[in-house]
Amino acid sequence: MVKDDKIERKREVILTSPLSIDEDSNNEYKPPNIIQMIFGLLNNVRPGADLTRFQLPPLFNLPKSHLQCYGESVYCVKKDMLSKCVNGETAVDRMIAVVAWSISSLRPLMFGVAPYNPILGETHHVSRGTLNVLLEQVSHHPPVSALHATDKSNGVELIWCQHALPKFQGTTIETIVHGKRKMKLVEKGESYEMNSPKLLIRLLPKLGVDWVGNVRIKCQETGLQAELSFKTASFMGFGGGFRSVKGKIIYSSDSSKTLYEIFGQWDRTVKIKDTIDGKTKVVYNAKEVISALSTPTLRDPEGVLQSESAIVWGEVSKGILSKDWDKARDAKRALEEKERELLRLRKSKGEQWNPKFFNLSYDIETGWDCSPKQDTVSPAPIIFPI
Repeated sequence: MVKDDKIERKREVILTSPLSIDEDSNNEYKPPNIIQMIFGLLNNVRPGADLTRFQLPPLFNLPKSHLQCYGESVYCVKKDMLSKCVNGETAVDRMIAVVAWSISSLRPLMFGVAPYNPILGETHHVSRGTLNVLLEQVSHHPPVSALHATDKSNGVELIWCQHALPKFQGTTIETIVHGKRKMKLVEKGESYEMNSPKLLIRLLPKLGVDWVGNVRIKCQETGLQAELSFKTASFMGFGGGFRSVKGKIIYSSDSSKTLYEIFGQWDRTVKIKDTIDGKTKVVYNAKEVISALSTPTLRDPEGVLQSESAIVWGEVSKGILSKDWDKARDAKRALEEKERELLRLRKSKGEQWNPKFFNLSYDIETGWDCSPKQDTVSPAPIIFPI
């Protein structure tokens, strides 16, 4: 047993470049053959099927976990967006900043490849300056991910609980991200709740992947509310709606009165227009925030948990990055079989698995919810350079 522990400690931490708007940001690998992927899906998956249990071969995987992608949307930014939420002089200024921050959490995804499905108990812990971010896979079936981030210097706390449900619809794969994202501005005494847009993967007639759907951001204390609508191009792939966002900021008590109109493209620039004086200004510039992003670095190798995504999937990622598909496939199968064996062992002993960092609950009306066991997140052994 001691020998196994030593082997575990020697496993490498494999850190990869974050998702960004740069087309060549992930040049370590190329997407698989598109025709092969489409016919593979059409032949093996029935329309309406639940894809949460569908396992992609490594050829179709990004060398990172979904858990890492969720975390990157918070800490992988070239320009700080969270401090603007705190520093707004008025409640309206802060709502505008929260809207811009929410848009900044979107990342363009590469068609033909997808992150790994996190294993139960997998964690991801990274710091960016004084912002410390911790994620944990709190359920495997169904897949539920929890996020807790704190920045004591700026007085910001984020709590997410996400349950992604992908379904194959014949010519598209639609993933609805259930659960709420909560942001607390501690010193302002304000809390914001928001949902996530849907991820749409189109297979026919024109290949594409995009974020679509409606997002509502609401502050209970101020009564302010933002409504956003994310759209893509038309069914045939034409039109000017690709990665567009439109919306408004209103008071919940008087939804007929629009304070600001919101419009633009979330991967380029987003503007707001004051409905009183007609003035327009840019509130989000994607190039300034999510382009030319650095790869996280390892500050404290001894402090990395063995449940860290970059360790758990390290051997698989090494195989993908070196295009050694046999090695990647064998490593992935070994990992999945180990998880199945642990599940069988728990069942045989009548044991129930409990998350390490979060409390998990389920309500038939509101769905899954997560609450962190600790008030703050500690500094991480992995850091994202500022």
